[in-house]
Order: sequence, then C-alpha cells, then structure tokens
Amino acid sequence: MTGNEAEPDDRAELVGELENTLLGGQRRYTRGEVAELSGLDPERTRRLWVAMGFPAAGDQDRIFTDGDVTAARLLGKLVEFGALDSEAELAMARTLGQSLSRLAEWQTRDITARIGELAANEQEALELAVGLLPLIEELMSYVWRRHVASAAGRVVGSAEGQDRQDKTVGFADMVGYTSTTRRLRATELSALLERFEEDASEIIATRRGQIVKQVGDEIMFTADDPGDAAEIALALCAEDRPERGLPELRVGLAAGDVLLRYGDVFGSVVNLAARLTTTAHPSSVLVDATLAERLSGDPRFALRQLRPVSVRGYRHLRPWVLRVNRG
Repeated sequence: MTGNEAEPDDRAELVGELENTLLGGQRRYTRGEVAELSGLDPERTRRLWVAMGFPAAGDQDRIFTDGDVTAARLLGKLVEFGALDSEAELAMARTLGQSLSRLAEWQTRDITARIGELAANEQEALELAVGLLPLIEELMSYVWRRHVASAAGRVVGSAEGQDRQDKTVGFADMVGYTSTTRRLRATELSALLERFEEDASEIIATRRGQIVKQVGDEIMFTADDPGDAAEIALALCAEDRPERGLPELRVGLAAGDVLLRYGDVFGSVVNLAARLTTTAHPSSVLVDATLAERLSGDPRFALRQLRPVSVRGYRHLRPWVLRVNRG
C-alpha cells in the first residue's frame, strides 16, 4: 500500500461518519416506517420525498434515517399549526429541493477540489470533510437568517398583499454569450461567469435590489424603488466594463404588479422586461412606458422614446432608452 492510500477499514469508518453527519444518522428505515414514526400518511411522505427532488424509494428500501423522520415531523407541524396547507407544503418542498440541490452540487464540487489540494492522502481528505460540515452548516444558517430578516422587513413594511406587490423587474443578459462559449475553454468560461456573477451581485445588493435567479448568461432582479432599479441597470451597463474584464450586457426593465411565489416572480411585467432585454442594444437599457413615467421627474436620468417594435407577445411595444442625465 502506498502512503496516499487509506486502510479499507479506516476509510469505511470515515465515509460512514461523513454520511451519518450529512443524513442525521444511519440508514435504517423504510418509507412506511418513516410515515409511521412521523405520524404522516405514507403517500404524503412519498410525494414530499419526490417533490424535494429525490428518486422514489421502494417500499422495502431501508434508505431513511432519524433525520428524515425528524424532517417529516417538522413538515407535519407546519401544516398542523396552519403555517402551510397541503398544496403549499408540496410547493415549499419543491422550492427547497430545487434551490438546495444546486447549492449542494456547487459546494460539493468546489470544496472537494479544495480539500484535494490541501489533503496529503484520502484519509486526511475525509477527515477534513467531516470537520468542515458543521462549519458550512452554521454559515448557511446564518446567511438564511439574515435573508429572512431582510425579507421580513420588506413584507411587514408593505401595505400591499404579500403575494402581489408593485415592483420593478429587470433582466441583465450577456452580449454574445453563445459565440463566447465556442471560443473559450471551460476554465476561461467559468472565470468569465464568476466575474459576471460577482459584479452583478455587488451592484444589485448595494443598490437595494434583490436577485431572483440566474440562469447561465442572464440574471433576473427586482427592486422596490424605481430609481434603485434604474441605477442598477445603468451600473450593469457601465462603459468601462470591457476595461475591467467584464462581459458587455444589455438590460430590460419593466414596472408594475407582480406575483411573488416561493422566491420567484411572475406576471406580465416579468415577460415585458424579458422582451425589452432581447430588444436592447449592447450596453444599453430599455424600459417600459410605466417605468419611464415613474422616472420622468428624476433628474438623475434621461429618457428617450423609441419607435414601436414587434416582439413575441407584443405587436406594438414602445420602449424607452434609459441613460444617465449628464446635462
């Protein structure tokens, strides 16, 4: 055996410790036993399990742990207390599964690569992973609580309904992304996306906006104040981006009533902002008529109406170009 290999028994013990830490105990229960111990209907536990993005388990598969039983009980209590109904329960499970699966995939890849650089051998790598898990979990809890506090402040302070609110919605799209992916190596493309994400996140957060989601070369955000949204868009399209090694962007903004649902935003305002983004020229910001009216008296901004354009869903869309007022 070489010095970089772990004894099979030691490795098995460490892998078991890592899995127990992650799953909240050893795999010992069937799905039916989880239902019995948690007090939930077996079909309900099956739907929740699948909604969270996990493959369906056979009736005799012993893959569940005490942690799974505890989670089922917690979901049951949320419904019992009236915080969720059965429909919202499944929707919450789907939202958690979709959001956290992406986070887990990213964390596992990056942290595994980093541990591989730090550890002298396989056993040391596993020991590092076991030690890091509680630290990562505590940090995630802190960030989540901070975001809940911020969201609570916005919701409680709003005079409108919690599910429908007046917001400005924006999309920022990388120019020439398709052609860029063809000529860049994977490491170069990863670095470009990292710079894009870091810059956009800082611009949006520091100007009181909220990131809704990012899909590849596009990021979606909202802002409660129209002026904040306009400042975000103009900063995202700053002229010096190429000099700072940042990709050129185009941005579309629209304002109005939107539906807020499980961390996402829906409605015609969202569709309109997306269409404006596809219509905008590189390094430019287009806004809809509603937002243009709201910004018309703000001395920070200059607005110019363009000719009507035809895009999917809008035959006579009249966009406005938004610029910094240098007069």
